[in-house]
Amino acid sequence: MIAAQDIRGMYAIIATPAREGADRLGATEGTVDLDETERLIEALVQDGVSGLIALGTTGECATLSEPDYRAFVDCVLKTVRRRVPTFIGATALGGHETVRRLRFVSEQGADGTLLGLPMWQPVSQDMAVSFYAGISELFPDLGIMVYANARAFRFNFPVEFWEAVFRSAPTVMSAKCSRADGLREMISRTQGRIHFLPSDMVVQQFHALAPETTTACWATAAGMNPMPSVELMRAISAGDSKAAGDWVDAIGWANEPILPLVAKPEIFAQYNIQVEKTRINEAGYSRCGPVRPPYQHLPQEYANYSREAGRRWASICMAWQPGIGFKLRPWEAGHSSAGTDLSATTGG
Repeated sequence: MIAAQDIRGMYAIIATPAREGADRLGATEGTVDLDETERLIEALVQDGVSGLIALGTTGECATLSEPDYRAFVDCVLKTVRRRVPTFIGATALGGHETVRRLRFVSEQGADGTLLGLPMWQPVSQDMAVSFYAGISELFPDLGIMVYANARAFRFNFPVEFWEAVFRSAPTVMSAKCSRADGLREMISRTQGRIHFLPSDMVVQQFHALAPETTTACWATAAGMNPMPSVELMRAISAGDSKAAGDWVDAIGWANEPILPLVAKPEIFAQYNIQVEKTRINEAGYSRCGPVRPPYQHLPQEYANYSREAGRRWASICMAWQPGIGFKLRPWEAGHSSAGTDLSATTGG
């Protein structure tokens, strides 16, 4: 089974590419663009990602029909062919549906699962720990990456939760995180067995607190081109603070247009998928298509912010040359990203 120390490099979180018409409520099957799925995965592996995470928030795990879920999972894992570790989301409204999905994911050969708590009713800490312990017992060969999104799952994932999970759910080996609060204590209480995986937007903060365990990051932005996030993680791992600082500035500038949304957590939560898919489509690296219902609505103002973010991401990719560095520094042309805090972005 994949372990905490195996998580290194940059993990790309991918959207579930949608065909035209997938935004219609009656489109209950055949909405996944499997050709684009295959093309995107090949491109990401070729462009240096260290792992893949599918069927999180941006992956529209909650809105895929069962036939589309199975078709997508099958395509992803057959395309990856175990070249990089792959985590498949299986979060559902209740535990029985989660288990049904995980049986399929396990049979298809995934390395692990990105798994949030059942979503219908908020859970207590005892319920949360029991849930992950039960999944761990049922699937002893499948690594669990806890989807630690407090807003989505209405659970705060306190330090005490991590210690209890460490003791009762041995296959929990990582957690997708967005904030560094309590990081060192969480690492201590779990004895390093759980890898707390930050986004590319906060990985430098994690590394400053725990350099010995911050060996990887995740990026929903990888769908716009993984290169900036891959290079940031390489710079951090190599101890190149100058290059890491350049990439932090560049990524901060590229994300600057969506700050008005990120600054309002409840608004961003309503438009998370739409913002991500809009900026991915605009950047041009991949085609994730329309948003599945009921989340297909996006106010024009927010769409404009998202498209600008996608254009900026594409521009920082064009401004960099391997072995040379940045030909241009668009973030210095009157657009300062100093002090930008995007840690509230949920992604995935």
